Amino acid sequence: MKFEKKSLKFLEQYLNTSSPTGYEHKGQEVWMNYIKPYVDKIEVDHYGTCYGIINPEAEFKVVIEAHADEISWYVNYITDDGLIYVIRNGGSDQTIAPSKVVSIHGEKGIVKGVFGWPAIHTRSANQNEPTPKIENIFIDCGAISKEEVEELGIHVGCMITYPDEFFEMNDRYFVCRALDNRIGGFMIAEVARLLKENKKIIPFGLYITNSVQEEVGLYGADMIADTIKPNIAIVTDVTHDTTTPMIEKKKEGDQKCGDGPVVFFAPSVHHKIRELIIDTAKSKNIPYQRAAASRATGTDTDAFAHSNGGVPSALISLPLRYMHTTVEMVSKEDVGNVIKLIYETLLEIKPEMKLKYH
Repeated sequence: MKFEKKSLKFLEQYLNTSSPTGYEHKGQEVWMNYIKPYVDKIEVDHYGTCYGIINPEAEFKVVIEAHADEISWYVNYITDDGLIYVIRNGGSDQTIAPSKVVSIHGEKGIVKGVFGWPAIHTRSANQNEPTPKIENIFIDCGAISKEEVEELGIHVGCMITYPDEFFEMNDRYFVCRALDNRIGGFMIAEVARLLKENKKIIPFGLYITNSVQEEVGLYGADMIADTIKPNIAIVTDVTHDTTTPMIEKKKEGDQKCGDGPVVFFAPSVHHKIRELIIDTAKSKNIPYQRAAASRATGTDTDAFAHSNGGVPSALISLPLRYMHTTVEMVSKEDVGNVIKLIYETLLEIKPEMKLKYH
């Protein structure tokens, strides 16, 4: 799939806009501005989940959903010498922190800092060479006292993000921090664009939903599912490309970037919606992969499925390399095929379809 220039411009702006869990509003503004021409109405809930609606008066409601938040750090403790210790906001990886540049979102604007680490010369003689842990990683923002840190507008509770930005690699991959899961927000926005530009009439209300706070417990999806009360939910998120080194396929499954969208099997995934997705992939010659999740998918699918007495829900995942690092990678071809699969599946949904197993 060849991406339009306006789509790629949106993707780059959206990914480069910091949108940490609990502070998603700047990214959400970018997203809403993009989808506005393609929907009839836009709504925002109290915690920042945004959704565009096509056919808002329709009784039968279908959600396509992604989550907007990225992992980050909180300022947790400032030493008398002006060093900053952190706690996680989501599943932030302490092992990649040393030597990374960070943006500290303070009261007076963004302050640059670095995750410091002792030089190799000073560590090599130590039999118990330190490894990065949440207790020993720290940020140096160039201040020499706690008072100076506070004068910069930094206080306990400030958000810390990585400034790494979007790029394309070898005309095959998109690379950026926060592809988990703003690439999902991009894909559902593109579905809305295609429906509008192709003048497709759908016989139900479509809720293109970009939820907050997934990285800390699926909370945004949990809240918005109760607000929308959908009849069907199709969720998109990322999953692991398990073909890179040091990943055990017996545990993590066999998924690969470039081999197509991943359709999940799990207790919360509704059989009829999943089979509709697979049948659509087959009939439209869209490549796809299968994966299984034990107990829970760990995605917003679970929140939707378990809401409102049970909402038939399914999960279409995008294979991704190096999750929760600043160099997350996804295949451009896979991105296009997820968009196509969601789009074509929506065209097959009818309000009168039977959703009960018996």
